[in-house]
Amino acid sequence: MSSELVERTENTPPLAARILSASLTFTKRQPLAAAGLFIIIVMCVIAAAADIVTWYDPIEWRLKDKLSSPFTESAQEPFRAFIMGTDDKGRDIWAQMAVGAQVSLMVGFLSVAFGSGIGGVLGIVSAWFGGKTDQVIQRAMDALMSIPTLILALAVTAALGQTITNIIIAVGIVQIPRANRVVRSQALTVKESQYVDAARAIGANNVRIMVQHITPQCVAPFLIIATSALGIAILTEASLSYLGLGVPPPRPSWGGMLSGAARDYFILAPWMAIWPGVGLSLAVYGFNLFGDGLRDALDPRLRGT
Repeated sequence: MSSELVERTENTPPLAARILSASLTFTKRQPLAAAGLFIIIVMCVIAAAADIVTWYDPIEWRLKDKLSSPFTESAQEPFRAFIMGTDDKGRDIWAQMAVGAQVSLMVGFLSVAFGSGIGGVLGIVSAWFGGKTDQVIQRAMDALMSIPTLILALAVTAALGQTITNIIIAVGIVQIPRANRVVRSQALTVKESQYVDAARAIGANNVRIMVQHITPQCVAPFLIIATSALGIAILTEASLSYLGLGVPPPRPSWGGMLSGAARDYFILAPWMAIWPGVGLSLAVYGFNLFGDGLRDALDPRLRGT
């Protein structure tokens, strides 16, 4: 027995080889999702290594270099080029883009985790208890969904204050109803399953049934809706920054780079608007591609199509 175990262990491919094989299989089956995942990974790497991949301070004014076009050398530091040019105050756009990626991804991931998590929990509770509990929760979701996304986020941000934490809360609240409806729908189906009836018969309490039997069956649709919500969250944060209620200056954000006095220079220096727009478009496109691929992979009705 031990010799067979040793032989199996020796014949097991290394972890790196297994990861590579799984990656190639995923790319072959879901090429668009793989492309979306690649975009997401690149953005995460740039955001994590912002201090390494940039050589200028993103908030430092260099008036001698203002409105420099892409790949123009600095007047103050020769042989160092501004890859994406500079803005009206001489700030390096590449450095702002890298730091802005940190803001967008942080707000995106944390707000979706916060909002979709609350929505998912409320969806399971609503489906399981039904009756008045379900009615109260769903009417609250209807009230949230009746308010346009941006207006709701603006109202929450204005009420709580303009900090990064409050922006995450504001964008997260917007995500609650969508996750709630999807998870509730799945939980209602699972609730009628035979193994749930069996758990009731052996005396399992409500919390145990919801945690051990219903929640695992709701993970797949939850992941799909959460991945799709990331693009919406990033756009919402950018919209708040564009309107002046986003990440407070001087911290750069993609939406903030498109707002304020900078708009007066977009015709003279179009790269000031192009690069933040490209960043936002790629981020949303990447998450949407990956979300669609995740749906195709996890939804049994779509497998093999």
